[in-house]
Amino acid sequence: MIEYEQSSGIVREVFDDIRATRKTTDINNFWKVLANHPPTLQRTWETLKQVMGGPGELDPLVRELIYVAVSVTNGCDYCIASHRAAAVAKGMTDGMFGELMSIVGVANMNNRLANGFQVPLDDKFK
Repeated sequence: MIEYEQSSGIVREVFDDIRATRKTTDINNFWKVLANHPPTLQRTWETLKQVMGGPGELDPLVRELIYVAVSVTNGCDYCIASHRAAAVAKGMTDGMFGELMSIVGVANMNNRLANGFQVPLDDKFK
């Protein structure tokens, strides 16, 4: 992992932008690892910043809830932890998290059933 103090060039620029955007001095381990390939670090940060923090019709909490749901489905422990913390900071309660997990669970179950049984698409959904 590349620590802030050892960063330079593009990595330092991205780290500084992360710190300024998030109003913190902390750089998460995800970014420190991606810093080993500066183009990936820069591209990933710019995309995340635009999608998660840019203008849009979904409020910031809804965006975080979606990110948590996808992370649970993909089994990314790191992303679950970091975006759950972000969701809590934006107002997610334990009850909301439980409801979200219920939705993720039933959606994954039903997706597998629909795929496994090869259910044809209803005309009204086309």
